[in-house]
Amino acid sequence: MTRTEFTMGSATFLAVIIAGFSSAVWADRHYAAAAAMPSASASACVREDGSWENWIWANVPMLSPKCAER
Repeated sequence: MTRTEFTMGSATFLAVIIAGFSSAVWADRHYAAAAAMPSASASACVREDGSWENWIWANVPMLSPKCAER
């Protein structure tokens, strides 16, 4: 192994470590912020017209409860 190959390999390894660390920091911040929000799934329900209440995600669960009368 030449000095150039060793340097390139070390730089690549270092770049991967830095990218992994920074993405882990981003994921921690992203999911910590999402966990701080009130859970929409606990109060998600289906209205009389079939629309969803308190459901922020694109996919919807099956067999959700009907909304209580207000």
